[in-house]
Amino acid sequence: MQECQNNFFKYIKAVGTGPKGNHDLSRDEAEDMMQQILDGSVSSELITAFLLGWRLKPETSDEFLGALLAIDKKSQTTPIQNSIELGYPFDGKAKTPYLLPQISKILQESDLHLVLLGDAPQPAKGGLTIQELFKEHDFAQNTHYFDRSDYCPALHKLTQLRMSLGLRTAFNTLEKLPNISQSDFAITGVHHKPYVKKYQDIFASRYRRFAVIQGSEGTPELLKKGMLWLCEDGKTTEYRIDPLAFDIEKDDVERLAKLNGAILLFVADKFSSIEEAFLSLS
Repeated sequence: MQECQNNFFKYIKAVGTGPKGNHDLSRDEAEDMMQQILDGSVSSELITAFLLGWRLKPETSDEFLGALLAIDKKSQTTPIQNSIELGYPFDGKAKTPYLLPQISKILQESDLHLVLLGDAPQPAKGGLTIQELFKEHDFAQNTHYFDRSDYCPALHKLTQLRMSLGLRTAFNTLEKLPNISQSDFAITGVHHKPYVKKYQDIFASRYRRFAVIQGSEGTPELLKKGMLWLCEDGKTTEYRIDPLAFDIEKDDVERLAKLNGAILLFVADKFSSIEEAFLSLS
């Protein structure tokens, strides 16, 4: 155990010695760092110290990619054909209701399967989580929920440590799209445009078509005018989406859910435009 702690300490030095002494980890180093954390060979104190320093350094795309490789090795996959993975944040929604139950029903007659991931609440929003949502609502058969306690117990076991810390860490990004369903398509939400490229660098290579949307509270749910960025074959295309263009008023939940369903069908390459997909759901 002591030998492992000493081996991990070099990663703390890389992120926690200040601007002049810090340096980025290589992809291989980041994979080894995360492997040690998930193996349980590092004390909670050292993990906390690293996560704080890593956040402040801050994290690089290469480090995220290396860490994801380690998480992949600890995760159990369940392939679901013709599916799209929805990257909801694990700290839930605190200010706005979910459209997901309505989206699920609207798409139940389509041939697209929706994949959702969840766990006990994680820092730091304190909102209603996907796990809690699935306990409260009945979803259509084309909607599949996977709990992290089953598909990645090693990462699930870090919940108490993360809640004790009470702050957002790299895990808030890493956990959103594990692709345990081996989907060809995925979408996640973003608050600010600068994060779009980061998400593309981290996740786009894992899917045939990957999208980032200006969704509510960092979810892939569009409630008002916003942007959609679609990445395919290394190229990114921007789409401006305005609910008013679809004759949708702010409080029209059913039509907003239909618009979001159309966005998912478009990202999953079922239609050549959001407008065409929206009309198909009429």
